[in-house]
Amino acid sequence: MNPPDTSPDPTPESALGGIGFVESVVLMVLMISLVALSIDAMLPALADIGRDLAVADPNDSQLVVSMLLLGMGLGQVIYGPLSDSIGRKPTIYLGVGIFITGCALSVTAADFTMMLLGRVLQGIGAAGPRTVIVALIRDQYEGRAMARILSLVMAVFILVPVLAPALGQAILFVAHWRWIFGLLLGLALIGLTWFALRQPETLAPEKRRPFRLGRIALAVKEACGHRVAFGYTLAGGVVFGAFLGYLNSAQQIFQQTYGLGELFPIYFGGLAIAIGGASYLNARLVMRFGMRLLSHRALIVTVAASLACLPLAWMAGGVPPLWLLMAYLAVAFFCFGLLFGNFNALAMEPLGHIAVVGAAVVGSLQTLISVVFGVAIGRAYDGGLVPLVTGFAVLGLMSMALMRWAEPKPKQ
Repeated sequence: MNPPDTSPDPTPESALGGIGFVESVVLMVLMISLVALSIDAMLPALADIGRDLAVADPNDSQLVVSMLLLGMGLGQVIYGPLSDSIGRKPTIYLGVGIFITGCALSVTAADFTMMLLGRVLQGIGAAGPRTVIVALIRDQYEGRAMARILSLVMAVFILVPVLAPALGQAILFVAHWRWIFGLLLGLALIGLTWFALRQPETLAPEKRRPFRLGRIALAVKEACGHRVAFGYTLAGGVVFGAFLGYLNSAQQIFQQTYGLGELFPIYFGGLAIAIGGASYLNARLVMRFGMRLLSHRALIVTVAASLACLPLAWMAGGVPPLWLLMAYLAVAFFCFGLLFGNFNALAMEPLGHIAVVGAAVVGSLQTLISVVFGVAIGRAYDGGLVPLVTGFAVLGLMSMALMRWAEPKPKQ
């Protein structure tokens, strides 16, 4: 009887130009982290950006976050099919090039309109590496090696939101807020140069397929026409909308309502750990309990915690004790960490035969839906927590209803 094979899966590193495993991980992390850095490093600077660019309503500064997500939603659906047609590297060149253009506009923005245009372009551009890097890794690695690099990349990607606000705050200690965009521009240039010089193309010409808008339209039609796929896409977009509402108003809540000032990144980072921890645990829990049961329970806990916190916030004039806020948000974000990955997987279950285009369509629809709800929650900020907690409760109930509608009914 032969002993079990314990050797690692072979990888085509030598055939792909010799880029090593460690270098590949670091490069992929740098490219994919542009998304999280672009969102979270901005948060401590929102008030300064609004003041310097003469924003009339303080809540308008939240659009610096929302417009980036809008751009991502618009761009996501294109990059996957495009990379299947022209290759991974040219597609990432295009995305990072658009991102750099958006950063340049934001660095030099003379008014808020120019700033928002720059942010939309940053979102459209950042969607490129965010979408294509996963496909590139799948091209380059197989089996356990692929699982290993994806796990490492995603683990670091989860940590970025914990550290990004602190990085933005550190820049504000010594420089103007425009230097945050300058840092993003510099990192994008470094990543693009490194990627161009060291990363080989991973999609062979004979495996490419023509780019057709009709293919995307058919994928949109199939995703929207399939009850399970469409239901979980909507449910995921609604849940992410609640989280985006928090992202939009987090700086105002912690720095203005609670007066935490420069301590804001510490509190924000601590809550981000709850999402990262849940994402890590979900990989183990889902094998035991299943995606649907975990998602059901997570939504029930989120709604119950929100309904319990709402009257307490209202009786406290909209400003409950900080410890209560942190406890409530930690519970809600842990549940969000379970929901994000499971809802995406559930939406993709019926779309396996169009995996690349299907994932792009699902991701794009979820992001665009989230922007609508996230902007609504953020703009309802009135100095207290009641709008945010109400948004969490209402959107949690909506997501539960959508999940119930989407689930296949047992046959009689």
